[in-house]
Amino acid sequence: MISFNNTEIAFKHKSNKDLKRAHFLFSVMASPFLVKSGKGLTRFGLNTGLPIKGIIKSTIFEQFCGGETIEECSVTIENMWKYHVGTILDYSVEGKTRVEDFEATTKEIIATIHKAKGNPSIPFAVFKVTGIARFSLLELTNSGLEGISAEDLNEYHETVERINRICKEAFNASVPVFIDAEETWIQDVIDRICHEMMLQYNQEKAIVFNTVQMYRHDRLEFLKNSIAWAKAKGIRYGVKLVRGAYMEKERDRAAEKGYPSPIQPDKKTCDTDYDRALEFLLEPENYTQMALCAGSHNEHSSAYLADLIAKKGIDKTDQHIYFAQLLGMSDHISYTLASQGYNVVKYVPYGPVKEVIPYLFRRADENTSVKGQTGRELKLIEEEIKRRKGS
Repeated sequence: MISFNNTEIAFKHKSNKDLKRAHFLFSVMASPFLVKSGKGLTRFGLNTGLPIKGIIKSTIFEQFCGGETIEECSVTIENMWKYHVGTILDYSVEGKTRVEDFEATTKEIIATIHKAKGNPSIPFAVFKVTGIARFSLLELTNSGLEGISAEDLNEYHETVERINRICKEAFNASVPVFIDAEETWIQDVIDRICHEMMLQYNQEKAIVFNTVQMYRHDRLEFLKNSIAWAKAKGIRYGVKLVRGAYMEKERDRAAEKGYPSPIQPDKKTCDTDYDRALEFLLEPENYTQMALCAGSHNEHSSAYLADLIAKKGIDKTDQHIYFAQLLGMSDHISYTLASQGYNVVKYVPYGPVKEVIPYLFRRADENTSVKGQTGRELKLIEEEIKRRKGS
């Protein structure tokens, strides 16, 4: 299997200054106390108007975000593409509730599609439905539209219209678009809308991608049913396969409301289902029906997919398969795969500093909670700093 231990390849795109910043941040994120304290101080500073934007922008924002605007992301896009790592521009403003904000976000997502059109360094676009719709509306319509008020029904149709506008732009620009997964109690309605969009736009190729979170114990069956559905409809199924991002929240809510947890019983089971999903998608009878983006920071799963590609005799450059990681994380996976000829992209979040703070807090929490992840990042960064000093 492929090895991810070559730090020269992993960090060749980073300056010494970049490495030192990354080392500092991952050292902080190794401590739950420091992360909690840092989040509290950041909230206090922003709420009281302290001039801390510059500090945030030069540290955690610069590590995990491409810029405040699409144009500010240009340097990151170009720098990654020198090493054959593509970009997915991810407008990471969230938590809005007004129609005006939803419309503004829709226009911004469409702007990312226009930026990607005909640009090989930006092979995909992405959006979250909660960026363009009220969370409570999605919760209300998750089990269907029966019994909801005329006002809510109208708002639902307006939401679908925004999603359709984005997908239509993606279709016309020939830029595949990912619809991100969210919490279980709003995911059914997102799946339904996503499948509606696939019926319209995935006749010839996978333009609309659904996101499947394998930390849910029901998703392997869902994936198999979805591929069978796509075959019956004669369309291509686009799937972004991830482990997931809402595990603690899901378990807490299930315990609070007294229903069975939708989450896998342990990490091993989640990892097994993720790899089984990769195997299923690459079976000859399924491979021609789908397009896959494997979003993973897991070294084993990334190596396993590379191994499957070789065993199945699939060309590394086949556009049916991409690997994906987040900007600022797992460079040893991204740049190693790209150096060996695989299709690789990174999510590049962007937006005004204050608006992307919730995203940045999640990255800090994730790196604190994922066992071994931060330690692995730190170890590799330290090895590269030592290697450069010795060279």
